[in-house]
Amino acid sequence: MEACVFDLDGVLVDSEPVWEEVRRAFVAEHGGTWQPDTQSRLMGMSTGEWAAYLHELGVEMAPDDIARGVVDQMAARYQDGVPLMPGSVAAVRRLAGRLTLGLASSSPRRLIDVALAAAGLTECFTATVSTEEVPRGKPAPDGYLEAAGRIRVAPGECVAVEDSSNGLRSAHAAGMRVIAVPHPRYPPAPDALALAWRVLPDLDALTPASLLT
Repeated sequence: MEACVFDLDGVLVDSEPVWEEVRRAFVAEHGGTWQPDTQSRLMGMSTGEWAAYLHELGVEMAPDDIARGVVDQMAARYQDGVPLMPGSVAAVRRLAGRLTLGLASSSPRRLIDVALAAAGLTECFTATVSTEEVPRGKPAPDGYLEAAGRIRVAPGECVAVEDSSNGLRSAHAAGMRVIAVPHPRYPPAPDALALAWRVLPDLDALTPASLLT
């Protein structure tokens, strides 16, 4: 492997509970109805995709306004501190000395930059991609393919680190070897987990040795 492309939410930043809390409250406050499968469906969607979906749930606002309102609330929450996943900073720094690093995230660019800066990891990544910057969000491969292009490494020479069903499907569809680090609260579906090249219990297990074939 020449490169490692990380997901952000649920891998480096424990933001999924925050996203769920903020979006669930936003839906309730603006006339929508949160469904039992809403959170799992939202994971991996680009900003435009999830804003349109919340509108379909009955939120009485235009999708652009929904996106702006939710992201503003997320940014405000991040000002109180970015909730890093255990071992995330150490894992990135371990690999940064050995591999080219990229990032393919469904988060808006604004939140990607805030999170990496807060963690002191900005300089570790050769390139970062938000799915706002590509035609389709996860599970489509667009974000991972764009990340591979920006770091100038063929997808087949990249390993991706993911936690969610849509993320695993996205990286696999891009032709990368996928390491799954399942989130304890939001585990991936069995069929998505089956796409993983390796499954690790946590980021402490993500070492250069774990990437050897």
